[in-house]
Order: sequence, then C-alpha cells, then structure tokens
Amino acid sequence: MQTYPNQLFVDGSFRPSASGKTTPLINPATEQVFVEVAAAEVRDVDAAVESAQRAWEGGWRDLAPGKREALLHAVARKLREHQEELAQLEMLHIGKPIADARDEAGLGARVFEYYAGAVTKFGGQTLPVARGGLDFTWRQPMGVVAAIVPWNFPLAIGCWKAAPALAAGNCVILKPASLSPLTALKLGQLAYEAGLPPGVLQVLPGSGSVIGDALVTHPRIRKVSFTGSTQIGRRIMELASRDLKRVSLELGGKSPNIVFADADWQRAADSSPMGVFANTGQDCCARSRVFVERGIFEAFVERFVAVTRKLVVGDPTKAETQLGPMVSEGQRAGVEEFLEDARRQGSRFAWGGGRPHDRGFYLEPTVLLDVGKDHRCWTEEIFGPVVAITPFDDEMAMIREVNASPYGLSGSVWTNNLSRAIRVSRAVESGVLSVNSHSSVHVEAPFGGFKQSGLGRDLGMAAMEGYTELKNVYIAEI
Repeated sequence: MQTYPNQLFVDGSFRPSASGKTTPLINPATEQVFVEVAAAEVRDVDAAVESAQRAWEGGWRDLAPGKREALLHAVARKLREHQEELAQLEMLHIGKPIADARDEAGLGARVFEYYAGAVTKFGGQTLPVARGGLDFTWRQPMGVVAAIVPWNFPLAIGCWKAAPALAAGNCVILKPASLSPLTALKLGQLAYEAGLPPGVLQVLPGSGSVIGDALVTHPRIRKVSFTGSTQIGRRIMELASRDLKRVSLELGGKSPNIVFADADWQRAADSSPMGVFANTGQDCCARSRVFVERGIFEAFVERFVAVTRKLVVGDPTKAETQLGPMVSEGQRAGVEEFLEDARRQGSRFAWGGGRPHDRGFYLEPTVLLDVGKDHRCWTEEIFGPVVAITPFDDEMAMIREVNASPYGLSGSVWTNNLSRAIRVSRAVESGVLSVNSHSSVHVEAPFGGFKQSGLGRDLGMAAMEGYTELKNVYIAEI
C-alpha cells in the first residue's frame, strides 16, 4: 500500500497537528479521496516559529557561505534523486499531466542549484562618500520568513521561495495550499535528509484562514512571501501592515497575447493555445486575452481553433496527455459560471465549453469570440481553460485596451519588426513580457507583476535581495 507524506514537518521530523485534525485530499482525475493530511493550527505555527528562531540564532544565519552553498547543492541532488516520486505526487493531488509534473520537479532542482551558486557571489558594495573614510553595505538575512504557495505549481513555486530565502541566510516556514501539500512536505523531508539543520525549513499544511493569518501576524515572522489571488494578497498586506512586516506578493493576471500581421502568425497560432491552456488554464500567466491584427484575424482564429481541437485532454498518468482535470469540483464550477455568463452575453463559442469525460473534474479548452470589453470573461481572471480572441486595427488603441486591465503580470508580443517589439514592450504595463514566445519563467530572471498583479519579485538575484535587509556602515578615518 502506497504511503504519502501526510503530517506536519516541524523541527526535523513529521508529526501530527496539535489538534489531531486532518484534511482529505481528492484525486481530481478520479474524484476519490486517497489520503488524509494533518491540518496545522495556531499552536503548530508557534512551535514551528520557535524552532525556526532557534535554528537561525543557533548558527544558520552565521554559517559560512561555502557551507550553505554545499547544503543547498545537496538539497538539489536530493530533488533530482526523487524527481519521479515528486512528479507522481504532484500529478496525484492536482491532476497535472505527468510530463509537466516531471518538468516542474526538475525545475525545483534547478532553482536550488542556481541559489546554491549565488550564495558565494551575493554581497554588498563599497561606496565613495564625500567625507572620506570607508562606507559599505551589507545584505543581512531577515530571520524567520513565511512562504505561502498556491495549488497550481506547488513544488516549483515552493522552491522559488524557499531556495533564495535559505541562500540569504533565513529560516523558512513553508505553507502549501490545502489542496496540494504533498510535494512541499516531501521537500521539507528531503532538505533535512540533505543536511539542513532542524528548524531551517519546515512545512505546515492547513487552512489559510487559520494558519495563514497566524503566520502573517506572528511577531517573529519578518517577511511573508505569497503567491495566490489578488483578494488574499490584499488581506495579507492589511495584516502585515500592523507591524510593518515585509511582504512580496505575486498575484492574479489577465495577460495579453498580441499578434501583429508582420509576425510569423502561423507559429503564433500553433503555440498560443498552450500559452493559455497549459495547466488547464490554471496559471496566472495564462495569455487569456488575444489581440490579433485584423488583416490576419480570421486565418489566425481558424488555425488557433484547429490546434485547440487536437489537444489531448485526459488521464494525467499518460505521457501524451496535454491537459488534465481541473484541481477541484469547485474550481470547475467557478469556470463554468464564467461560460454561462458568456452565453448570456451573446459571445460566440468557436470551440469547447463542455465536459469531455464523465469522471474527473475535466473541462474542454474553450475559445470565445465576440466577447464584450465590459464582460467578465474579458475583464476578470478566470483561472481555467478559457480564452477570448479579438481583432484590432490601431496599435495605440490596442495598447490602451491592454493596459485598461487592473492586472499586469505577463504577456506576449508577436512581431518581426524590431522597433515595434521595443515600442510595444515598453508600453505594455506588465512585469514579464516575451517577444515571439510564451515563456514567462526563467530561473535567472526576475518574475513578478505591475499593478494588482503584486509587488516584489521571485527568481533571479532580485528574489535573494528581497529576503535581506540592506545595512549601510560608515567608518570614519581617525
């Protein structure tokens, strides 16, 4: 009988929650409960914070950079050794196609490798000042930080947050989403087995409204890094403001995909479906608003729909599957409400909108045309496999429409005109843009949004800076 990491990981070991409460996990492909996972409460938060504070003061913050580098490399090796196990867990609790789950497990290892290498290359500056003497800066760790991660990319984003925080010398309490805690718990176990001292990386599954709030308001938590909805991001900012706690927030998106007639529009049409439907559309970077120059609009839509029709929606255990089920019955129901609204408003369904299988939380990828600019499907984040495609005639008017969204996370621009690529990339209000590509994530580059898509950055050296306080020291000449 298969066993799963289903208890809290605190102070170097698995343990039940203080209350003994558990949460059932449902396989979204089968709709069956397959494990009960311990649900932490406030007493568990207090215990984890105390353990983390002891570990930080007891040597982690002062560990020689070379030793910290070696430990993070050891974590990366553990992740690679257990890559298939991690992928299977990810597939099981969120329905992610196994091919994608394997890629994301590998990404987690690459993230730890990157920040292991960064440890010995991260430092301050010496500065010339008018008074003479010596002026220099230090980047110092904050202490205990909380990382709250979503259910759509639980392992990858958990690594995005834990690795730079650990590399900078902090201790981390990782809070996974209630729907997807298994890979985070396994990460905690593997990191301990790799040599991280007890308390340096701990994992607390449970309700966000219970332990999420407790983490954000705990006086010994110095920073909260959160990825999730804009609504919850606002609440975290409000709670953190009570003691001016540092926060970084990666929130919602309504990303544009802009296709000009001078582009290789055939390649754009072939790749754009997975630019929005990957992970069954459960991606804040999903290019869910497609703007196509009118001269190629009809041909682009025809090709886009033809590619969409061929996408393999089904069993996530099969290597050929491209789209698995949605994560839960509730998530699918929410997306179907958007589709009903689109029908009432007179939008045209070029493809999709139904349930392709009798069992599992599946939903067909859906292509909408004639969506009004004031309709929910155009203005709100759907977080499901739904795209709206619209023509445009004027570049500046299109950019105004792109920027009318309160979000600004990601997006794509397709053009073979270099001047246009630069001009439009500068004009679009978004934290991450790709030209002639749909790639949003690079381990080496900062990732985050403008406006209501959040503040602060994951990945790259910017993330590591975000887990430090900047101190300036001046030494006068005597």
